[in-house]
Amino acid sequence: MTEEDDSDRYRAPALDKGLDILELLSGIDGGLTQAEIAKHLGRSPNEFYRMLDRLVRRGYVTRLEGDRYSLTLKLFGLAQLHAPVRRLASYATPLMRDLAVLSKQANQLSVFDRGAAVVIAQQEAPDYWGISIRVGSHISLFNTGSGHVLLAFRSEDERAMMIAEYENHADDIAQPQDFKERLDHIRERGYEIMPSAQTAGVFNISAPILGPDGRSIAALTCPYIKLLNIADAPDVDQAREMLVATAKKLSELAGADVIHSSVPRQG
Repeated sequence: MTEEDDSDRYRAPALDKGLDILELLSGIDGGLTQAEIAKHLGRSPNEFYRMLDRLVRRGYVTRLEGDRYSLTLKLFGLAQLHAPVRRLASYATPLMRDLAVLSKQANQLSVFDRGAAVVIAQQEAPDYWGISIRVGSHISLFNTGSGHVLLAFRSEDERAMMIAEYENHADDIAQPQDFKERLDHIRERGYEIMPSAQTAGVFNISAPILGPDGRSIAALTCPYIKLLNIADAPDVDQAREMLVATAKKLSELAGADVIHSSVPRQG
């Protein structure tokens, strides 16, 4: 039996059809109609109706206005659970520890995962006082520094999909006014700094971990509190400079080794 015969023996036409659709849509901005998908793949439109319906119901594809189909970020979310992101957390740990010691503050690393910002690593403050968030916590995209940074360093289409997925799970939190303008401003200055919407007296300082293509793959955040009992404790601006420098180092690590296979590239 030849190698070609052996590959035909184990064919799964339905699976191939679904993967063909996903691979096609991954390189298309704005989506495609069912007829356009069929034309690209050289098949009849009727062959794809059931497959598209299942992909929509499972959350891998979304149906846009005008009967166009577009890839969601579910595959990206699944990729966040893959080894490259786990390696990012392990690479980040010593740098996050150094940041905590220098800033006297806690910090955490978050990624976007299937409609939520999720904390994947956390470092406690070195002294008695600090604000920390448990690993595995799901936090808001709309009113946290981590959420803002994860959205700001993404394309317009990706932002829209991330927000849509988030709103499906957290419809009790309204999108702020002028949110797009705020995200654009964060992107321009390279970080977010804002009063915490959850805890009085805390400032969220967040900066992006960027992949090789300049898109956010994670957010590094310090929930800054003013320490009155430590004479040489850095102020909020000094803590921001330290956090941005640490995020830049992590971005360099991500570009060199960590994330190449976990972030889908635009076509």
